[in-house]
Amino acid sequence: MHWDRPPSNPWLKLWSLFWSVFALGGLTLGGMAWARRELAAIDKSLPDPSELLTYARSGTITITAADGSILQQIGDVTHESLDINETPPQLIQAFLAAEDHRFYDHDGVDYQAIARAAMTNWQARAWLEGGSTLTQQLARMVFLTQEVTLERKLREARLAQEIERTTSKDDILQKYLNLVYLGSGAYGVTDAAWVYFAKSPQELTLPEMALLAGLPAAPSDYSPQVSPELARQRRNTVLRRMAELGYITETEANQAIAQPLALDLRLPKRLQVRLPYFTSYIQQELPNYISDEEIEQGGLTVETSLDPHLQELAQETVRQGVAHYGWQEGFTEGALVAIDPRNGEIRALVGGTDFGQSQFNRATQALRQPGSTFKGIIYATAIAAGRSPHDIYDDVPYSIAGYQPRNYGGGYAGKVTLQNALAQSINVVAVKLLADIGFEPTLEVARKMGIESELGEVYPLALGAFEVTLLEMTGAYGTLANQGQHYPTRGIRRILAADGTVLFDAQDDLRPQQAIDPDSAAIITSMLRQVVASGTGRPAQLDRPVAGKTGTSDNSRDLWFVGYVPQLTVGVWLGNDNNSPTYGSSGTAARVWRWFMAEALQGVTVAEFPSLPNLGQRTITLKPQPSEPETPPNREPRQSGDDWQLTWGDRPSGSPSRSGSRNSETKPKNEAADRALQYGTVEYFRRRYGLDPAPPTPVSEWEASPAETEDNPVIPPKKEIVLPEALDIMEGQE
Repeated sequence: MHWDRPPSNPWLKLWSLFWSVFALGGLTLGGMAWARRELAAIDKSLPDPSELLTYARSGTITITAADGSILQQIGDVTHESLDINETPPQLIQAFLAAEDHRFYDHDGVDYQAIARAAMTNWQARAWLEGGSTLTQQLARMVFLTQEVTLERKLREARLAQEIERTTSKDDILQKYLNLVYLGSGAYGVTDAAWVYFAKSPQELTLPEMALLAGLPAAPSDYSPQVSPELARQRRNTVLRRMAELGYITETEANQAIAQPLALDLRLPKRLQVRLPYFTSYIQQELPNYISDEEIEQGGLTVETSLDPHLQELAQETVRQGVAHYGWQEGFTEGALVAIDPRNGEIRALVGGTDFGQSQFNRATQALRQPGSTFKGIIYATAIAAGRSPHDIYDDVPYSIAGYQPRNYGGGYAGKVTLQNALAQSINVVAVKLLADIGFEPTLEVARKMGIESELGEVYPLALGAFEVTLLEMTGAYGTLANQGQHYPTRGIRRILAADGTVLFDAQDDLRPQQAIDPDSAAIITSMLRQVVASGTGRPAQLDRPVAGKTGTSDNSRDLWFVGYVPQLTVGVWLGNDNNSPTYGSSGTAARVWRWFMAEALQGVTVAEFPSLPNLGQRTITLKPQPSEPETPPNREPRQSGDDWQLTWGDRPSGSPSRSGSRNSETKPKNEAADRALQYGTVEYFRRRYGLDPAPPTPVSEWEASPAETEDNPVIPPKKEIVLPEALDIMEGQE
């Protein structure tokens, strides 16, 4: 019984209580010390809050035109930013009502909201409500991940407080409204207003604002594209909350609730690509200017030289050219490049008729034989080496190193000046020029003029046998338009990081190269003007001086015209992707060129080309290095597919040699010391080609049907060609 229990010891109870309190206090103090250490460690590991205002998502790139307009955005980037001072007050109130109505009262963490959310979730035995502020959400978007851990929540809270300490409320709110994901690929309020309603934020109605404000909680679930009914319910919840907080009246809320969603769905503007042939080229060029790490970091702005008006005009010109002439002449594709020769900037670049059908860029990626457009480089080299437009060459049957060029139609003009030979695009003279000047000087000038594709030391080089890109050829002719000074073609002006740091500036790297001297450039320009005035380039004539050259490859597979005025150089290519023959002529390319230039030069002042120098007193800047062709070795041809082929300069065993011409004769030793016999003198030409001193006869004119070809250089893979009999390159008058 209870009266048998020994009396309790009051001191023992006190002693137990003391130790209990001591242990609890120790645990509390230890926990506080641990928490202090953890918070200190978290604080040390927090990112710099000042990076908030320059934040950009990883890998994002914005490409702009010369006028500052956006051409393309890559990655999860906000297309258009919203200035907080231009934001409708009701739009701000809608977001505050939905996400953080005490935004202007807390220091980044709303303890009342946390307690309220905890109580609500405990009572419902489910996660119904969160207590994060807008600042915490912004910290999570910019600096943290979405993982649900205590450490992440602590870091989020501490970072939010640091952001509030260093950044104004308006700046925080503006950054949030521009970064928050609102579903359907829309980042930021401005983009979402377009995606859902095809409006600007200033044009939104109250129910539309409430719908957008309800999306951050669950963008995919509440998206009106995915769940219109859930989106409507969430919108109405936000409207009632706005009324509770006094932002709107009950009447305004009820009227807005009664409104239908009234969507006008559009694609995000960041997914809309303007002028894609150019922007795809810019993306391919980007790694040449900055590192992969800088690209991956994102937030890049790439400022380009593109003129949107000229680009749209170029696109329409290529489409119309193919549509108008293609069905008649058997070609299905085209390309156009326009550059400013004074700085090498690309002003327009179109790589095909329809980027949606084919992303292959025929202006920058397609290697095609340029035909006689390459003669511009051959003649430029010859002029720089001392030749004169009035020098006389003999256009007669000619063979060198087993190669025998032929003119269009098989005829020959006899004695002809270089001026007329270029105007009428005579093949034999071009090959003779190459032989006289030599491969080394010619290839050197070609490289300096911007030709980067592989070129070989074989005589069909003179007729454009080696493949190049349209961009290369346009840049090369830009050198002639710029008085012999070559600027590398480029489309990028500057590249900026997210914080505005300049990563690349073309002005810092602008180093032009003098490919040929200005006098030689003026002379070749005068000769190319004659091509347009009275030669094969007549369809390109404008109401101002124009210089240029046509070109056609084997069986009219490639139709070219590259021409220029002092302010703009433009190249046009027409043909088929499968390299099948057309039955057109390069005169068609010249006509398409004229369509573009006639419109592009509207309002542009007529500029005159430099005047011709004194031909007898100019300084010669390039030394010819001709090499006497060796007799082709006897060698068995090797078989490739169904065709018998052999390397350049080879001939089949037992075939008669084609190299027995005057050009292979050994010069007398006394000629080396005779100044009258030096390259470029009248006596040199008279003796070398058997010319008589009589005045030259004019080049005979002939007509060519549109289906006839200008020239047909054949260059098989690995620098092999068909037998010399099949290498008769033709030239036509287009």
